[in-house]
Amino acid sequence: MECLQENDLSAERSHKVERIIEHAEQHCKAHGSRLTVKRKQILSDLIRSEKALSAYDLIELYAKEVGSSIPAMSMYRILQFLEDEHLIHKLNLANKYVACAHISCDHSHSVPQFLICGECNKVEEISIPKPTIDALEETVESRGFHLISPQLEMSCVCNDCHIEETQVTVQ
Repeated sequence: MECLQENDLSAERSHKVERIIEHAEQHCKAHGSRLTVKRKQILSDLIRSEKALSAYDLIELYAKEVGSSIPAMSMYRILQFLEDEHLIHKLNLANKYVACAHISCDHSHSVPQFLICGECNKVEEISIPKPTIDALEETVESRGFHLISPQLEMSCVCNDCHIEETQVTVQ
């Protein structure tokens, strides 16, 4: 019975990934580009991952799943394409990538903000109200700077790692 439930969850996750990929394909088609087999594989890997992955993590994962290697330069081109299409985000501080949490949404999105666990690399994309971002930009400009990217990457500890850390400290 337990295996059946795990299989159901796995099938549900798989179906969700397929729906997101279909939406990504439609998005690319609407922008005159194409989501190739390799691009789909990399995007699927990022969607399934609960943590940020580097280009080299993705190269390793691709080799395990597909059984063939992909050169680093090709991986970086794929990641750049996916980023240009707003399907993934690059976390500049960690030099890692995550799938956009809003790929299959039809509404406009705010500037992406990320909570990044420094222990396990789990990433959560959140929205910060536009007035807050506008106030931040105003403050930056009042100090004589120009904001290049309003993307914020906040170093955090997720609840799971915090609980583990607390349990180790208590013992």
